Amino acid sequence: MTDRPAICDRRPAPPCPAPFNLAACVLARSDAQGDKPALEILSPEGAQTLTHAALARRVRQVASGLRALGLRPGDRLLMRLGNSVEFPLVYLGAIHAGIVPAPTSAQLTGPEITAIARDLRPRAIVAAPGVALPDDRGEITIGPDDLRGFETLGEADPELGDPDRPAYVIFTSGTGGRARGVIHAHRAIWARRLMWDGWYGLREDDRLLHAGAFNWTYTLGTGLMDPWAIGATALIPAPGVSPGDLGRLLHRHGATIFAAAPGVYRQILRAGPGRSEDLRHGLSAGEKLPQATARAWREATGTEIHEAFGMSECSTFISGAPGESLPGGALGRVQPGRRVAILTPDGVARLGEAGTIAVSRDDPGLMLGYLGGGEEEAARLRGDWFVTGDSGVMDGSGAVTYLGREDDMLNAGGYRVSPLEIEAAMREAPGIGECAAIDVEVKADTRVIALCHTGRAPSGDLEAHAARVLARYKQPRLYFRVGEMPRNANGKLMRRALKARFSPGGGG
Repeated sequence: MTDRPAICDRRPAPPCPAPFNLAACVLARSDAQGDKPALEILSPEGAQTLTHAALARRVRQVASGLRALGLRPGDRLLMRLGNSVEFPLVYLGAIHAGIVPAPTSAQLTGPEITAIARDLRPRAIVAAPGVALPDDRGEITIGPDDLRGFETLGEADPELGDPDRPAYVIFTSGTGGRARGVIHAHRAIWARRLMWDGWYGLREDDRLLHAGAFNWTYTLGTGLMDPWAIGATALIPAPGVSPGDLGRLLHRHGATIFAAAPGVYRQILRAGPGRSEDLRHGLSAGEKLPQATARAWREATGTEIHEAFGMSECSTFISGAPGESLPGGALGRVQPGRRVAILTPDGVARLGEAGTIAVSRDDPGLMLGYLGGGEEEAARLRGDWFVTGDSGVMDGSGAVTYLGREDDMLNAGGYRVSPLEIEAAMREAPGIGECAAIDVEVKADTRVIALCHTGRAPSGDLEAHAARVLARYKQPRLYFRVGEMPRNANGKLMRRALKARFSPGGGG
Protein backbone atom coordinates (compact mmCIF):
# COMPACT_ATOMS: atom_id res chain seq x y z
CA MET A 1 0.00 0.00 0.00
CA THR A 2 1.25 3.54 -0.81
CA ASP A 3 0.10 7.05 0.05
CA ARG A 4 -0.92 7.73 -3.55
CA PRO A 5 -4.69 8.10 -4.05
CA ALA A 6 -6.50 5.25 -5.81
CA ILE A 7 -7.61 7.33 -8.79
CA CYS A 8 -6.91 6.50 -12.43
CA ASP A 9 -7.69 9.35 -14.83
CA ARG A 10 -7.37 8.42 -18.51
CA ARG A 11 -9.45 11.29 -19.88
CA PRO A 12 -10.32 13.05 -22.07
CA ALA A 13 -12.72 10.95 -24.09
CA PRO A 14 -13.44 12.09 -27.66
CA PRO A 15 -16.42 14.48 -27.45
CA CYS A 16 -19.73 13.28 -28.84
CA PRO A 17 -20.80 15.17 -32.01
CA ALA A 18 -23.86 17.39 -31.88
CA PRO A 19 -26.58 17.25 -33.05
CA PHE A 20 -26.64 13.48 -32.65
CA ASN A 21 -28.79 10.36 -32.88
CA LEU A 22 -27.78 7.00 -31.38
CA ALA A 23 -29.38 4.86 -34.10
CA ALA A 24 -27.91 6.96 -36.89
CA CYS A 25 -24.48 6.43 -35.31
CA VAL A 26 -25.05 2.65 -35.25
CA LEU A 27 -26.09 2.71 -38.93
CA ALA A 28 -23.39 5.14 -40.11
CA ARG A 29 -21.38 2.44 -41.93
CA SER A 30 -24.29 0.22 -42.98
CA ASP A 31 -24.95 1.74 -46.42
CA ALA A 32 -21.29 1.38 -47.38
CA GLN A 33 -21.28 -2.28 -46.27
CA GLY A 34 -24.10 -3.12 -48.68
CA ASP A 35 -24.82 -6.86 -48.84
CA LYS A 36 -22.30 -7.79 -46.18
CA PRO A 37 -24.13 -9.68 -43.39
CA ALA A 38 -24.96 -7.48 -40.40
CA LEU A 39 -26.85 -10.14 -38.43
CA GLU A 40 -26.88 -13.92 -38.63
CA ILE A 41 -29.21 -15.84 -36.32
CA LEU A 42 -27.61 -19.26 -36.03
CA SER A 43 -29.18 -22.69 -35.59
CA PRO A 44 -27.96 -26.23 -36.32
CA GLU A 45 -29.98 -26.06 -39.55
CA GLY A 46 -28.36 -22.88 -40.86
CA ALA A 47 -28.52 -19.12 -40.48
CA GLN A 48 -31.11 -16.38 -40.96
CA THR A 49 -29.23 -13.40 -42.43
CA LEU A 50 -29.89 -9.67 -42.50
CA THR A 51 -27.48 -7.55 -44.55
CA HIS A 52 -26.19 -4.15 -43.51
CA ALA A 53 -28.19 -2.48 -46.29
CA ALA A 54 -31.38 -4.27 -45.21
CA LEU A 55 -30.70 -3.42 -41.57
CA ALA A 56 -30.46 0.30 -42.33
CA ARG A 57 -33.52 0.24 -44.59
CA ARG A 58 -35.74 -1.64 -42.15
CA VAL A 59 -34.72 0.46 -39.14
CA ARG A 60 -35.64 3.62 -41.05
CA GLN A 61 -38.93 2.03 -42.14
CA VAL A 62 -39.78 1.18 -38.52
CA ALA A 63 -39.09 4.82 -37.64
CA SER A 64 -41.55 5.88 -40.37
CA GLY A 65 -44.12 3.40 -39.12
CA LEU A 66 -43.94 4.55 -35.52
CA ARG A 67 -44.30 8.16 -36.62
CA ALA A 68 -47.29 7.23 -38.81
CA LEU A 69 -49.01 5.72 -35.76
CA GLY A 70 -48.77 9.05 -33.99
CA LEU A 71 -45.69 8.53 -31.82
CA ARG A 72 -43.57 11.62 -31.34
CA PRO A 73 -40.03 12.35 -30.08
CA GLY A 74 -39.81 11.78 -26.33
CA ASP A 75 -42.71 9.30 -26.23
CA ARG A 76 -41.90 6.02 -24.45
CA LEU A 77 -42.37 2.65 -26.13
CA LEU A 78 -42.56 -0.51 -24.02
CA MET A 79 -41.05 -3.47 -25.91
CA ARG A 80 -42.42 -6.98 -25.26
CA LEU A 81 -40.65 -8.96 -27.97
CA GLY A 82 -38.83 -12.29 -27.93
CA ASN A 83 -35.45 -13.21 -29.41
CA SER A 84 -36.40 -12.31 -32.97
CA VAL A 85 -34.93 -10.03 -35.62
CA GLU A 86 -37.77 -7.57 -34.95
CA PHE A 87 -36.30 -6.79 -31.51
CA PRO A 88 -33.25 -4.77 -32.63
CA LEU A 89 -35.17 -3.29 -35.57
CA VAL A 90 -37.86 -1.85 -33.30
CA TYR A 91 -35.31 -0.76 -30.70
CA LEU A 92 -33.18 1.15 -33.19
CA GLY A 93 -36.19 2.30 -35.25
CA ALA A 94 -37.70 3.96 -32.20
CA ILE A 95 -34.44 5.71 -31.29
CA HIS A 96 -34.00 6.77 -34.94
CA ALA A 97 -37.37 8.55 -34.68
CA GLY A 98 -36.52 10.15 -31.32
CA ILE A 99 -38.88 7.80 -29.46
CA VAL A 100 -37.60 6.25 -26.22
CA PRO A 101 -37.82 2.41 -26.24
CA ALA A 102 -37.79 0.32 -23.07
CA PRO A 103 -36.78 -3.27 -23.92
CA THR A 104 -37.87 -5.92 -21.41
CA SER A 105 -37.44 -9.65 -21.03
CA ALA A 106 -40.18 -11.76 -22.64
CA GLN A 107 -39.95 -13.99 -19.55
CA LEU A 108 -41.51 -11.38 -17.25
CA THR A 109 -44.93 -12.25 -15.85
CA GLY A 110 -48.07 -10.11 -15.93
CA PRO A 111 -47.57 -8.69 -12.41
CA GLU A 112 -43.90 -7.94 -13.09
CA ILE A 113 -44.50 -6.09 -16.36
CA THR A 114 -47.49 -4.25 -14.88
CA ALA A 115 -45.23 -2.83 -12.16
CA ILE A 116 -42.67 -1.77 -14.78
CA ALA A 117 -45.32 -0.11 -16.95
CA ARG A 118 -46.63 1.78 -13.93
CA ASP A 119 -43.21 3.45 -13.58
CA LEU A 120 -42.55 3.85 -17.30
CA ARG A 121 -45.98 5.19 -18.33
CA PRO A 122 -45.48 4.27 -22.00
CA ARG A 123 -47.40 5.95 -24.79
CA ALA A 124 -47.36 2.66 -26.72
CA ILE A 125 -46.46 -1.01 -26.43
CA VAL A 126 -45.11 -3.36 -29.10
CA ALA A 127 -45.74 -7.02 -28.34
CA ALA A 128 -45.25 -10.49 -29.76
CA PRO A 129 -48.07 -13.06 -29.50
CA GLY A 130 -48.22 -14.93 -26.18
CA VAL A 131 -46.01 -12.51 -24.22
CA ALA A 132 -47.41 -11.26 -20.90
CA LEU A 133 -48.75 -7.71 -21.13
CA PRO A 134 -49.28 -5.03 -18.47
CA ASP A 135 -52.71 -4.03 -17.26
CA ASP A 136 -52.19 -0.53 -18.69
CA ARG A 137 -50.91 -0.81 -22.26
CA GLY A 138 -50.81 2.87 -23.19
CA GLU A 139 -52.69 4.51 -26.03
CA ILE A 140 -51.23 2.45 -28.89
CA THR A 141 -50.66 -1.31 -29.22
CA ILE A 142 -48.38 -2.50 -32.03
CA GLY A 143 -48.47 -6.13 -33.14
CA PRO A 144 -46.85 -8.36 -35.77
CA ASP A 145 -49.16 -7.18 -38.55
CA ASP A 146 -48.19 -3.57 -37.90
CA LEU A 147 -44.49 -4.45 -38.01
CA ARG A 148 -44.92 -6.26 -41.32
CA GLY A 149 -46.78 -3.25 -42.69
CA PHE A 150 -43.86 -0.97 -41.85
CA GLU A 151 -41.81 -2.76 -44.54
CA THR A 152 -43.86 -1.00 -47.26
CA LEU A 153 -43.09 2.49 -45.98
CA GLY A 154 -40.42 4.99 -46.91
CA GLU A 155 -37.25 5.53 -44.92
CA ALA A 156 -37.38 8.23 -42.24
CA ASP A 157 -34.59 10.67 -41.55
CA PRO A 158 -33.10 10.50 -38.04
CA GLU A 159 -34.35 12.79 -35.31
CA LEU A 160 -31.20 14.74 -34.44
CA GLY A 161 -30.74 16.65 -31.21
CA ASP A 162 -28.84 17.08 -27.96
CA PRO A 163 -26.61 14.03 -27.25
CA ASP A 164 -27.69 14.32 -23.59
CA ARG A 165 -31.40 13.79 -24.25
CA PRO A 166 -32.99 10.42 -23.32
CA ALA A 167 -32.50 7.64 -25.89
CA TYR A 168 -33.71 4.46 -24.13
CA VAL A 169 -34.70 3.00 -20.77
CA ILE A 170 -33.55 -0.33 -19.39
CA PHE A 171 -34.75 -1.99 -16.21
CA THR A 172 -32.52 -3.47 -13.56
CA SER A 173 -33.21 -4.83 -10.09
CA GLY A 174 -33.03 -2.02 -7.55
CA THR A 175 -32.05 -2.24 -3.91
CA GLY A 176 -35.63 -1.37 -2.93
CA GLY A 177 -36.94 -4.73 -4.10
CA ARG A 178 -38.38 -3.73 -7.47
CA ALA A 179 -37.08 -3.11 -10.96
CA ARG A 180 -35.67 0.38 -11.50
CA GLY A 181 -35.73 2.16 -14.85
CA VAL A 182 -32.30 3.40 -15.97
CA ILE A 183 -32.47 6.29 -18.46
CA HIS A 184 -29.59 6.47 -20.94
CA ALA A 185 -28.70 9.31 -23.29
CA HIS A 186 -28.02 9.18 -27.03
CA ARG A 187 -24.32 9.77 -26.22
CA ALA A 188 -24.16 6.28 -24.64
CA ILE A 189 -23.36 4.70 -28.02
CA TRP A 190 -20.51 7.17 -28.60
CA ALA A 191 -19.07 6.28 -25.20
CA ARG A 192 -19.10 2.60 -26.17
CA ARG A 193 -16.33 3.32 -28.69
CA LEU A 194 -14.00 3.45 -25.69
CA MET A 195 -14.49 -0.32 -25.45
CA TRP A 196 -13.59 -1.11 -29.06
CA ASP A 197 -9.87 -1.07 -28.20
CA GLY A 198 -10.15 -0.93 -24.41
CA TRP A 199 -11.91 -4.32 -24.22
CA TYR A 200 -12.94 -5.94 -27.51
CA GLY A 201 -10.08 -5.41 -29.93
CA LEU A 202 -12.98 -4.96 -32.40
CA ARG A 203 -12.38 -4.71 -36.16
CA GLU A 204 -14.56 -4.15 -39.21
CA ASP A 205 -13.88 -7.68 -40.47
CA ASP A 206 -14.93 -9.35 -37.19
CA ARG A 207 -17.73 -11.87 -36.77
CA LEU A 208 -18.76 -11.48 -33.12
CA LEU A 209 -20.88 -14.26 -31.64
CA HIS A 210 -22.83 -13.30 -28.51
CA ALA A 211 -24.61 -16.01 -26.54
CA GLY A 212 -27.24 -13.78 -24.87
CA ALA A 213 -30.85 -12.85 -25.59
CA PHE A 214 -31.59 -9.61 -27.44
CA ASN A 215 -33.21 -7.91 -24.44
CA TRP A 216 -30.04 -8.13 -22.31
CA THR A 217 -28.07 -4.89 -22.45
CA TYR A 218 -24.84 -6.90 -22.73
CA THR A 219 -26.21 -8.42 -25.95
CA LEU A 220 -27.70 -5.20 -27.33
CA GLY A 221 -24.43 -3.33 -26.87
CA THR A 222 -21.57 -5.81 -27.23
CA GLY A 223 -23.44 -8.28 -29.43
CA LEU A 224 -25.28 -6.01 -31.85
CA MET A 225 -24.79 -2.24 -31.79
CA ASP A 226 -21.01 -2.14 -31.44
CA PRO A 227 -20.33 -4.60 -34.28
CA TRP A 228 -22.80 -2.75 -36.52
CA ALA A 229 -21.32 0.66 -35.68
CA ILE A 230 -17.88 -0.49 -36.87
CA GLY A 231 -19.31 -2.38 -39.87
CA ALA A 232 -18.75 -5.92 -38.53
CA THR A 233 -21.11 -8.93 -38.42
CA ALA A 234 -23.13 -9.92 -35.36
CA LEU A 235 -23.86 -13.61 -34.77
CA ILE A 236 -26.66 -14.60 -32.34
CA PRO A 237 -27.82 -18.15 -31.53
CA ALA A 238 -31.47 -18.91 -32.26
CA PRO A 239 -33.72 -19.71 -29.29
CA GLY A 240 -33.20 -23.24 -28.01
CA VAL A 241 -29.61 -23.68 -29.17
CA SER A 242 -27.83 -25.92 -26.64
CA PRO A 243 -24.33 -25.29 -25.24
CA GLY A 244 -23.05 -28.22 -27.29
CA ASP A 245 -24.55 -26.73 -30.45
CA LEU A 246 -23.16 -23.31 -29.55
CA GLY A 247 -19.61 -24.61 -29.48
CA ARG A 248 -20.08 -26.21 -32.89
CA LEU A 249 -21.77 -23.11 -34.37
CA LEU A 250 -18.88 -20.97 -33.16
CA HIS A 251 -16.54 -22.96 -35.41
CA ARG A 252 -18.92 -23.55 -38.31
CA HIS A 253 -19.73 -19.86 -38.80
CA GLY A 254 -16.21 -18.50 -38.35
CA ALA A 255 -16.70 -16.46 -35.18
CA THR A 256 -13.63 -14.33 -34.49
CA ILE A 257 -14.80 -13.05 -31.07
CA PHE A 258 -17.09 -14.87 -28.65
CA ALA A 259 -18.98 -13.03 -25.88
CA ALA A 260 -20.96 -14.58 -23.03
CA ALA A 261 -21.48 -14.69 -19.28
CA PRO A 262 -19.12 -17.00 -17.34
CA GLY A 263 -21.86 -19.62 -16.87
CA VAL A 264 -22.11 -20.09 -20.65
CA TYR A 265 -18.37 -20.67 -20.90
CA ARG A 266 -18.68 -23.39 -18.24
CA GLN A 267 -21.53 -25.07 -20.15
CA ILE A 268 -19.60 -25.05 -23.43
CA LEU A 269 -16.52 -26.42 -21.70
CA ARG A 270 -18.55 -29.39 -20.45
CA ALA A 271 -19.66 -30.08 -24.02
CA GLY A 272 -16.11 -29.71 -25.38
CA PRO A 273 -15.52 -26.53 -27.45
CA GLY A 274 -12.49 -27.66 -29.44
CA ARG A 275 -10.17 -25.26 -31.27
CA SER A 276 -10.97 -22.82 -34.07
CA GLU A 277 -8.57 -21.20 -36.52
CA ASP A 278 -10.84 -18.12 -36.66
CA LEU A 279 -11.45 -17.40 -32.96
CA ARG A 280 -9.08 -14.72 -31.59
CA HIS A 281 -10.44 -14.35 -28.05
CA GLY A 282 -13.50 -14.34 -25.80
CA LEU A 283 -15.24 -11.60 -23.79
CA SER A 284 -16.89 -12.04 -20.40
CA ALA A 285 -19.21 -9.82 -18.35
CA GLY A 286 -22.33 -10.10 -16.21
CA GLU A 287 -20.66 -11.73 -13.20
CA LYS A 288 -17.12 -12.42 -11.98
CA LEU A 289 -15.23 -14.80 -14.26
CA PRO A 290 -13.65 -17.59 -12.18
CA GLN A 291 -9.96 -18.01 -12.94
CA ALA A 292 -10.51 -21.77 -13.22
CA THR A 293 -12.99 -21.18 -16.07
CA ALA A 294 -10.59 -18.84 -17.88
CA ARG A 295 -7.77 -21.37 -17.49
CA ALA A 296 -9.91 -24.28 -18.75
CA TRP A 297 -11.04 -22.22 -21.76
CA ARG A 298 -7.45 -21.32 -22.59
CA GLU A 299 -6.39 -24.97 -22.43
CA ALA A 300 -9.35 -26.14 -24.54
CA THR A 301 -9.36 -23.42 -27.23
CA GLY A 302 -5.94 -21.79 -27.11
CA THR A 303 -7.57 -18.36 -26.66
CA GLU A 304 -7.89 -15.88 -23.80
CA ILE A 305 -11.06 -14.52 -22.23
CA HIS A 306 -10.96 -10.77 -21.57
CA GLU A 307 -13.16 -9.77 -18.65
CA ALA A 308 -14.94 -6.46 -18.02
CA PHE A 309 -16.64 -4.76 -15.10
CA GLY A 310 -19.59 -2.45 -15.53
CA MET A 311 -23.22 -2.02 -14.63
CA SER A 312 -26.57 -1.21 -16.19
CA GLU A 313 -26.04 2.41 -15.21
CA CYS A 314 -22.69 2.77 -17.01
CA SER A 315 -21.96 -0.25 -19.18
CA THR A 316 -18.29 -1.29 -18.72
CA PHE A 317 -15.39 0.96 -17.77
CA ILE A 318 -12.79 -1.49 -16.41
CA SER A 319 -11.61 -4.37 -18.60
CA GLY A 320 -8.84 -6.54 -19.89
CA ALA A 321 -7.94 -6.22 -23.56
CA PRO A 322 -6.07 -8.14 -26.27
CA GLY A 323 -2.30 -7.72 -26.06
CA GLU A 324 -2.44 -6.37 -22.51
CA SER A 325 -1.00 -8.25 -19.55
CA LEU A 326 -2.56 -7.91 -16.10
CA PRO A 327 -1.18 -8.56 -12.62
CA GLY A 328 -2.36 -11.84 -11.13
CA GLY A 329 -5.97 -11.75 -10.01
CA ALA A 330 -6.76 -8.37 -11.58
CA LEU A 331 -10.04 -8.06 -13.49
CA GLY A 332 -8.79 -5.36 -15.84
CA ARG A 333 -7.59 -1.77 -16.18
CA VAL A 334 -9.46 1.50 -16.38
CA GLN A 335 -10.37 2.03 -20.04
CA PRO A 336 -8.95 4.99 -22.00
CA GLY A 337 -11.24 8.01 -21.69
CA ARG A 338 -12.48 7.03 -18.18
CA ARG A 339 -11.83 8.28 -14.66
CA VAL A 340 -12.26 5.70 -11.88
CA ALA A 341 -11.52 5.71 -8.15
CA ILE A 342 -11.70 3.46 -5.12
CA LEU A 343 -13.55 5.17 -2.27
CA THR A 344 -13.73 4.57 1.47
CA PRO A 345 -16.10 6.23 3.98
CA ASP A 346 -13.31 8.76 4.63
CA GLY A 347 -12.74 9.69 0.97
CA VAL A 348 -10.50 8.32 -1.78
CA ALA A 349 -8.67 5.14 -0.84
CA ARG A 350 -4.93 4.69 -1.27
CA LEU A 351 -3.45 2.40 -3.89
CA GLY A 352 -3.64 -1.14 -2.57
CA GLU A 353 -6.47 -0.30 -0.14
CA ALA A 354 -9.90 -1.93 -0.52
CA GLY A 355 -12.94 0.23 -1.06
CA THR A 356 -15.93 0.92 -3.28
CA ILE A 357 -15.40 1.12 -7.04
CA ALA A 358 -16.63 4.49 -8.37
CA VAL A 359 -16.74 6.12 -11.80
CA SER A 360 -16.68 9.82 -12.58
CA ARG A 361 -20.06 11.56 -12.76
CA ASP A 362 -18.98 13.10 -16.08
CA ASP A 363 -18.31 9.69 -17.70
CA PRO A 364 -19.84 9.83 -21.21
CA GLY A 365 -21.49 6.43 -20.71
CA LEU A 366 -23.11 7.19 -17.36
CA MET A 367 -26.90 7.16 -17.21
CA LEU A 368 -28.97 10.32 -17.05
CA GLY A 369 -30.70 8.96 -13.95
CA TYR A 370 -33.37 6.58 -12.68
CA LEU A 371 -37.04 6.92 -13.56
CA GLY A 372 -38.40 9.03 -10.74
CA GLY A 373 -34.95 9.67 -9.23
CA GLY A 374 -35.41 9.06 -5.51
CA GLU A 375 -33.23 7.97 -2.62
CA GLU A 376 -31.47 5.19 -4.53
CA GLU A 377 -30.17 7.64 -7.12
CA ALA A 378 -29.04 10.11 -4.45
CA ALA A 379 -27.26 7.33 -2.56
CA ARG A 380 -25.22 6.51 -5.69
CA LEU A 381 -23.74 10.02 -5.89
CA ARG A 382 -20.79 11.04 -3.74
CA GLY A 383 -19.12 14.29 -4.72
CA ASP A 384 -17.58 13.87 -8.18
CA TRP A 385 -18.31 10.16 -8.19
CA PHE A 386 -21.02 7.62 -9.01
CA VAL A 387 -20.52 4.69 -6.63
CA THR A 388 -21.15 1.13 -7.76
CA GLY A 389 -21.65 -0.76 -4.51
CA ASP A 390 -18.90 -3.22 -5.55
CA SER A 391 -15.59 -3.55 -3.79
CA GLY A 392 -12.14 -3.51 -5.34
CA VAL A 393 -8.46 -2.61 -5.04
CA MET A 394 -6.46 -0.51 -7.54
CA ASP A 395 -2.75 -0.63 -8.27
CA GLY A 396 -0.49 2.04 -9.75
CA SER A 397 -1.15 0.96 -13.35
CA GLY A 398 -4.91 1.39 -13.06
CA ALA A 399 -5.48 -2.36 -12.75
CA VAL A 400 -8.42 -3.23 -10.49
CA THR A 401 -8.88 -6.45 -8.54
CA TYR A 402 -12.56 -7.16 -7.92
CA LEU A 403 -13.42 -8.20 -4.36
CA GLY A 404 -17.16 -8.80 -4.60
CA ARG A 405 -20.51 -7.12 -4.07
CA GLU A 406 -21.07 -4.94 -1.09
CA ASP A 407 -24.78 -5.61 -0.87
CA ASP A 408 -26.90 -8.71 -0.98
CA MET A 409 -27.82 -8.65 -4.65
CA LEU A 410 -28.11 -12.17 -6.03
CA ASN A 411 -26.54 -13.36 -9.25
CA ALA A 412 -28.36 -15.93 -11.36
CA GLY A 413 -26.57 -16.78 -14.61
CA GLY A 414 -25.32 -13.22 -15.06
CA TYR A 415 -28.59 -11.51 -14.07
CA ARG A 416 -28.46 -9.31 -10.98
CA VAL A 417 -31.63 -9.91 -8.99
CA SER A 418 -32.79 -8.23 -5.81
CA PRO A 419 -33.64 -10.69 -3.00
CA LEU A 420 -36.31 -8.22 -1.84
CA GLU A 421 -38.07 -8.55 -5.21
CA ILE A 422 -38.17 -12.34 -4.90
CA GLU A 423 -39.31 -12.19 -1.29
CA ALA A 424 -42.09 -9.71 -2.05
CA ALA A 425 -43.45 -12.03 -4.75
CA MET A 426 -43.10 -15.22 -2.71
CA ARG A 427 -44.71 -13.85 0.48
CA GLU A 428 -48.08 -14.19 -1.27
CA ALA A 429 -47.73 -17.98 -1.42
CA PRO A 430 -50.06 -19.76 1.07
CA GLY A 431 -48.29 -21.37 4.02
CA ILE A 432 -44.86 -19.86 3.38
CA GLY A 433 -44.41 -17.94 6.65
CA GLU A 434 -41.34 -15.72 6.69
CA CYS A 435 -38.99 -16.02 3.71
CA ALA A 436 -35.56 -14.87 2.63
CA ALA A 437 -33.83 -15.26 -0.75
CA ILE A 438 -30.14 -16.08 -0.92
CA ASP A 439 -27.75 -17.50 -3.51
CA VAL A 440 -25.78 -20.62 -2.70
CA GLU A 441 -22.91 -22.47 -4.28
CA VAL A 442 -24.10 -25.88 -5.48
CA LYS A 443 -20.78 -26.82 -7.06
CA ALA A 444 -17.53 -25.13 -7.98
CA ASP A 445 -18.18 -21.77 -9.67
CA THR A 446 -21.95 -22.34 -9.87
CA ARG A 447 -24.46 -20.43 -7.75
CA VAL A 448 -28.26 -20.65 -7.75
CA ILE A 449 -31.05 -18.77 -6.00
CA ALA A 450 -32.52 -20.47 -2.94
CA LEU A 451 -35.49 -19.50 -0.76
CA CYS A 452 -35.46 -20.08 2.98
CA HIS A 453 -38.87 -20.07 4.68
CA THR A 454 -40.41 -20.82 8.06
CA GLY A 455 -43.75 -22.22 6.86
CA ARG A 456 -44.93 -25.71 6.01
CA ALA A 457 -45.83 -25.15 2.37
CA PRO A 458 -44.57 -28.02 0.18
CA SER A 459 -41.71 -27.12 -2.16
CA GLY A 460 -43.85 -28.11 -5.15
CA ASP A 461 -46.48 -25.54 -4.20
CA LEU A 462 -43.83 -22.86 -3.82
CA GLU A 463 -42.32 -23.73 -7.19
CA ALA A 464 -45.75 -23.43 -8.84
CA HIS A 465 -46.33 -20.04 -7.21
CA ALA A 466 -42.90 -18.79 -8.29
CA ALA A 467 -43.63 -19.83 -11.88
CA ARG A 468 -46.77 -17.68 -11.85
CA VAL A 469 -45.23 -14.50 -10.44
CA LEU A 470 -41.53 -14.49 -11.35
CA ALA A 471 -39.53 -14.70 -14.56
CA ARG A 472 -37.69 -18.00 -14.91
CA TYR A 473 -34.26 -16.53 -14.08
CA LYS A 474 -35.64 -15.07 -10.82
CA GLN A 475 -37.29 -18.26 -9.60
CA PRO A 476 -35.59 -20.07 -6.69
CA ARG A 477 -34.09 -23.43 -7.63
CA LEU A 478 -33.86 -24.66 -4.02
CA TYR A 479 -36.22 -24.35 -1.03
CA PHE A 480 -35.06 -24.71 2.58
CA ARG A 481 -37.37 -24.81 5.59
CA VAL A 482 -35.88 -23.20 8.71
CA GLY A 483 -37.20 -22.97 12.26
CA GLU A 484 -36.66 -19.22 12.44
CA MET A 485 -34.83 -16.50 10.56
CA PRO A 486 -31.51 -15.34 12.03
CA ARG A 487 -31.77 -11.69 13.08
CA ASN A 488 -29.50 -9.22 14.87
CA ALA A 489 -30.30 -7.25 18.01
CA ASN A 490 -32.18 -4.66 15.95
CA GLY A 491 -34.36 -7.31 14.31
CA LYS A 492 -32.61 -7.06 10.94
CA LEU A 493 -32.37 -10.22 8.89
CA MET A 494 -28.86 -11.67 8.88
CA ARG A 495 -28.85 -12.87 5.30
CA ARG A 496 -25.17 -13.78 5.33
CA ALA A 497 -25.79 -16.17 8.22
CA LEU A 498 -28.30 -18.01 6.05
CA LYS A 499 -25.81 -18.15 3.19
CA ALA A 500 -23.14 -19.55 5.47
CA ARG A 501 -25.55 -22.20 6.82
CA PHE A 502 -26.48 -23.50 3.40
CA SER A 503 -23.09 -23.20 1.75
CA PRO A 504 -20.96 -26.35 1.31
CA GLY A 505 -19.80 -27.43 4.73
CA GLY A 506 -22.22 -25.07 6.46
CA GLY A 507 -24.35 -27.77 7.98
CA GLY A 508 -27.65 -26.69 6.35
